Amino acid sequence: MIESFASVQQVLLGGVLLWAAVVKLRKPQAAGRTALKRLVGEKYAVAAYRAVACAELVLGALLVAPPAVAVEAYLGAALGVGMLGYLGYAKLKAPESSCGCLGDKETPVRARGFLRAGVMAAAGVLAAFATAWWPVAIVDRPLATIGLLVAEAALIVALSPELDHRWLLPLRRWRVRLSHPLASRMDVIPLESSVQQLRKSDAFLSVFGQLRSDLLDSWEEGEWRIMTYAARTDAGPATAVFAVPLLDYRPDDVRVALVPEAEEALTRT
Repeated sequence: MIESFASVQQVLLGGVLLWAAVVKLRKPQAAGRTALKRLVGEKYAVAAYRAVACAELVLGALLVAPPAVAVEAYLGAALGVGMLGYLGYAKLKAPESSCGCLGDKETPVRARGFLRAGVMAAAGVLAAFATAWWPVAIVDRPLATIGLLVAEAALIVALSPELDHRWLLPLRRWRVRLSHPLASRMDVIPLESSVQQLRKSDAFLSVFGQLRSDLLDSWEEGEWRIMTYAARTDAGPATAVFAVPLLDYRPDDVRVALVPEAEEALTRT
């Protein structure tokens, strides 16, 4: 059975690599939000991002296509180890940068990213023991191999913060609707809750001395509540625009931008 489980790692590893490659090639501008900008310089970040995508595309195709060759699996494991090193570099040198691995969402490097890279490296090592091409292994043991693939794919998704908007946030909304005693009346998160979360955030504290008003305006955009305050910078009057997570309590994810009034006036005209 271990040979069958090893064989289906080819399609898991290859599928994830192909997925990652397509994401990178479709939206190469996401490179500017990754640690590649710090690693190779802003000028070469997009080129490096595309090069990684091409390597993932070729290796993913080799893993999915016949025959099953151990060297492909070892290369996949090496890529996982390399990703662990890259994430370590990003955590140390650019902690607020995005991974840019499986999606274009801006998600800082966290423990989940390291665990995902570790799972990929382990899958590559296991795939090296394959004795047959993955469709043959599935035909031989359909229930066990398909069940394993589904469980591993679910684990990869669960360890991918770039994909939270696809499953985790809808699940949280559903849980709130079921568990909250006023769920039938609770269409939006109370504004007061967002204000409390904002005041606990580092983003708010970093510009607190520049704020010159209480909350001026707020509105919702997808999974965020946008909140504005009057502010003053060295360049003159400005508006502090905060983005606060709307569906859960994550003060570390609050973001702020100080928009000079001159830019606002240009936007309106």
